[in-house]
Amino acid sequence: MKATRRVALAAALMLPFAFSAQAQTQLTVQHALPLDSHTGVGAHTFKTALERLTNGRYSVTTQRNDNEREMVESVQIGTIDCTFTSTGPVGNFVPEVRIFDVPFLFRDATHARGVLDSEIGQQVLNRFNARGLVGVVWIENGFRNLTNSRREVNTPADLRGLKIRTMENQVHIRAFTTLGALPTPMAFSELIPALQQGTVDGQENPISVIVANNINQVQRYFTMTRHVYSPQVMICNPAMVARFNAADRALFQQAAREAQTANRNRVTADEEAGVAELRRRGMTVVTEVDTAAFQTALAPAFAEWERTLDAATLRRIREWRAN
Repeated sequence: MKATRRVALAAALMLPFAFSAQAQTQLTVQHALPLDSHTGVGAHTFKTALERLTNGRYSVTTQRNDNEREMVESVQIGTIDCTFTSTGPVGNFVPEVRIFDVPFLFRDATHARGVLDSEIGQQVLNRFNARGLVGVVWIENGFRNLTNSRREVNTPADLRGLKIRTMENQVHIRAFTTLGALPTPMAFSELIPALQQGTVDGQENPISVIVANNINQVQRYFTMTRHVYSPQVMICNPAMVARFNAADRALFQQAAREAQTANRNRVTADEEAGVAELRRRGMTVVTEVDTAAFQTALAPAFAEWERTLDAATLRRIREWRAN
């Protein structure tokens, strides 16, 4: 009897641990760019925050995948749970996102972050649901700048004839076409080989992306055009999100907000140190750019976007001010 009781007692003591192991939920989150980048920092912060907040009931595996369109498709069909992605390819799934890609729409980071965190940004996130996706929170890449291997770019005329890799984003493609460049859309995973082989002359990305991926090794000239603000967004599979109870959904959202803060802090730090770092790495850096000249050159495209995008929302974004 004593042996039987001991066995029964041991089994009873093991039950909570067995239940805990069975109850642990595994999530897979993919992101572009290296782990030690603003995107990687955001994804890793989400992982550690959710695991901490749920006392290990959720376990998050993070993976790198430079093909952002593929990541969004994988989230949509449920082969991965979430992605941290640039909005460049997202406009092919949720067209309303393209409104944030209009050049020179945002004055600075405070303006951009304020709009995305406002009712305007939430209204766009709500549009993801109809496309079989859940938009969780806005993060960012920062303001995009130009690099190339052929010449300094100081004015719009200097862009003429340059083959520039862009994201698969119709707003960006239209902008560079209007400026006289030859935009070449391709996945980020193809960028470095294309620059090495001369398939394209240049590319455009935020300083944080340029530094993290050592683009200075295949590009000589950097121009701080800050021509467009580049959001990122955390997107998740609807079926996965639907499985959360109310308490876990709140913890999930809290972890996402922690990821947002970490991501934005890293972008700010990268932008503050990035110009000096690129000069140190040997790039020719142009920081004084005639922004008005670029805006004037883009006038035909601006007129088109007023017709094809939501003109009222564009006006709300331009007029936004912090309270």
